[in-house]
Amino acid sequence: MEKLRGVLYVLIGAASYGVLATFVKKANLEGFSTSGLNTLQYLIGFVGVALLALLSKKNRAVTKTKENKNGKLKLVLFGTAAGLTSYFYYLSLNYIPVSVAIIFLMQAIWMGVVLEMFLSKKVDKLKLFGSLLVIVGTLFAVNVFNESKAIDPTGFVLGVMASMCYTATLYASNTIAVSLPNMVRSKYLVLGGLLIVLLIWNTDLLTEFDYSSWSFWKYGLFLGFFGAVLPPIAFNKGFPITGIGLGSILTSLEIPVSILTASIILGEEIKGVQWFGVFIIIVSVAVINYKSILNDIKNTKNQSASA
Repeated sequence: MEKLRGVLYVLIGAASYGVLATFVKKANLEGFSTSGLNTLQYLIGFVGVALLALLSKKNRAVTKTKENKNGKLKLVLFGTAAGLTSYFYYLSLNYIPVSVAIIFLMQAIWMGVVLEMFLSKKVDKLKLFGSLLVIVGTLFAVNVFNESKAIDPTGFVLGVMASMCYTATLYASNTIAVSLPNMVRSKYLVLGGLLIVLLIWNTDLLTEFDYSSWSFWKYGLFLGFFGAVLPPIAFNKGFPITGIGLGSILTSLEIPVSILTASIILGEEIKGVQWFGVFIIIVSVAVINYKSILNDIKNTKNQSASA
């Protein structure tokens, strides 16, 4: 039952991220600007996470040591990567379909492998093979073999930039200031995202921030909750139970959720060859995390035996 609860937490977090792009594009079609939506997402998200952190007993127990101060500063710094991820990701939606944008974003799968090997200075052949599978799956998922539908160059560049920033975000989520309570870490990461989007959009907000529209605030509340509040809470609760290996595979649910949502709400046409590409990408995630999965299984057996 404990394992099942962990799986559900991770799936909820992944599904939450998966629906964002569709609703941003829907809001764009209704006349709401990306600048206003992006800013409102992080503003509402930060207020929500900050309130939850304030109510947390673990947060109140954190001492103001130099180490903790440095950790918080690093979290804010890396939080800017999360803000830049949404900035590039949402802008790419103006040039490419949601179903293609999510595939570009998830190139963070193999980029994360490259970053890990660069930092550790160790080459893992199985992970390299899995990374190549991601690229092969991507070619099918974006239907690159259909010459009649060329990918917009601007959308491609923005999508790749989003995936690079997403890679940095995932790195920070798993390695920066891990001794701090999860809610505290989430608060400072979201704060970093809020600061960078305010810096990027600045004067645009004077004309594009529609204060008087309930629909605008409705989209902002939706994006803030599903983009900045729910996912970190769900992942922080789920990953310790599922382990990194299984958890990483479960997060790939973000891809089919995003594609299905775009198909249902926006009417985007999804070809069979694209679903084949998505399947290859999900398999590649399993390949990359194969050793982690084995370690998780081994640890679970050892815990059961000791109990």
